[in-house]
Amino acid sequence: MSIYDQGLERNAANYVPLSPVSFIERTAEVFADLPAVVHGERRYSWGETRERTARLAAALRAHGVARGSTVSAMLTNTPEMIEAHYAVPALDAVLNTLNTRLDAPLLAWQMQHCETAVLLTDREFSGVMGAALRILRDEHGRTPLVIDVCDTEFTGAGERLGACEYEALLASHAPLAHLAGPADEWDAIAVSYTSGTTGNPKGVVTHHRGAYLNAVCNAVSWAMPQFPRYLWTLPLFHCNGWCFAWTVALLAGTHVCLRKVDARAILEAMRVHGVDHYCGAPIVHNMVINADPAWRAGITQRVRAMVAGAAPPAAMIEGMQRIGFDLIHVYGLTETYGPAALAARRAAWSEASLAEQVRLNARQGVRYVLQEGMTVIEPQTMQAVPAGGEALGEVMFRGNIVMKGYLKNPDATALAFAGGWFHTGDLGVLEADHYVKIRDRSKDVIISGGENISSLEVEDALYRHPAVLACAVVACPDPKWGESPLAYVELRSGATASAEELILHCRGLLAGYKVPRAVRFEEIPKTATGKIQKFLLRERARSSSAIEGSR
Repeated sequence: MSIYDQGLERNAANYVPLSPVSFIERTAEVFADLPAVVHGERRYSWGETRERTARLAAALRAHGVARGSTVSAMLTNTPEMIEAHYAVPALDAVLNTLNTRLDAPLLAWQMQHCETAVLLTDREFSGVMGAALRILRDEHGRTPLVIDVCDTEFTGAGERLGACEYEALLASHAPLAHLAGPADEWDAIAVSYTSGTTGNPKGVVTHHRGAYLNAVCNAVSWAMPQFPRYLWTLPLFHCNGWCFAWTVALLAGTHVCLRKVDARAILEAMRVHGVDHYCGAPIVHNMVINADPAWRAGITQRVRAMVAGAAPPAAMIEGMQRIGFDLIHVYGLTETYGPAALAARRAAWSEASLAEQVRLNARQGVRYVLQEGMTVIEPQTMQAVPAGGEALGEVMFRGNIVMKGYLKNPDATALAFAGGWFHTGDLGVLEADHYVKIRDRSKDVIISGGENISSLEVEDALYRHPAVLACAVVACPDPKWGESPLAYVELRSGATASAEELILHCRGLLAGYKVPRAVRFEEIPKTATGKIQKFLLRERARSSSAIEGSR
């Protein structure tokens, strides 16, 4: 035993488990009078938000919620969803935020899988949640306590499903004196489900330590100031809002809630509430860029935007520069608490041409400062590929900002962590400056005549056409080549372009075998967070190919 191990044990004075629960306690103690939440006509200070959180925690505890209990939330970006992100972890319980676009059978499956004890549900979703609860009861024998949220900003129809109403529940319980958090920072803080594009979705279990560290990383990596005014365009159900619910508490900022995302509401919130930060998938930023310029009148503050889900194309970077917004690109997965890497910008980049800025900013970049490892590895040998941008491998992470594993799925967990790294499934290269650049998802590579084609490279070419608003390229069965690139395209409002024009445009930018063989103009399916659902497009491509082949 070393001399540094003797009489120097951990104790309550020198060691506290890391948890984002501590952020709200500190902020409420020091900045109780500052604004915490804005939602329609409702306003809450940090003191009031802390009290509401402590009342919710007391009510949940009175109904048996404790360490390891699962509390599910079917909520939009409202104060109640923010309060759930503070109250549930304070009890060392596990928060399960449900995707508001899922159908009843899948919602029921998820609540059964994570053993939901309590459900917070907005009245807007009473139809689908009523059906999900019936399935949960009839097929699985589970009947969670249901707490109805009657949001003041919801004016549509919808019935109450439970025995408790949220505001009445808070009023009937005195606030807890202290929001304690876990005794062990490795305890689960949340379970979030993957999209489930093949088979049942996987439940990604994250822990308090990782949530704490990634919340800090968001602030440090984005150089967020104290007291930011953050707009909730990103769904809070997606990766716990990428941990920004906790980042805003850390910085004593203001949550500006947005029940429904549309361009006019976004810009109005920026003007009225002085919003200076927001996050979203490319579709959200494109909405802002293409909005009526008159809606931006009165926005004089610097607005900083974070994009994830896909690399920003040239049109987006140029569009954001044109309207005076600052855009940064981040990369991550549900398994890494959302963003765990960013295209960290250097001062010299601003002097480069737009084309070079696009290339630099489109990279997935370097790991967050508190993520211990991110590189490109050859998955068969588990050897890192050389820097230089030529050798293809799989992007992998390791460190504290990686999930605990997949709930009730040890085989998938072991596979994801094989070799001591988390395998993302993304194929990329390590460039000379050690920034990572994704070439494609392994399942999205198109193999045509024995040649590998990156769908991302083809999409980037299409995005360079001024008429293209959104696009996705997938493999289409081809009797001669095995597979060939098929492009699905949505055009900008008022723009026109033919398939022949877009194919000719791509020929000027790509090798011949990479050029799409066909272009289809139709709506592209997207998730609630704006990510394009390529698996649905692949199914379309296979189905239409089969139909055409039978003619």
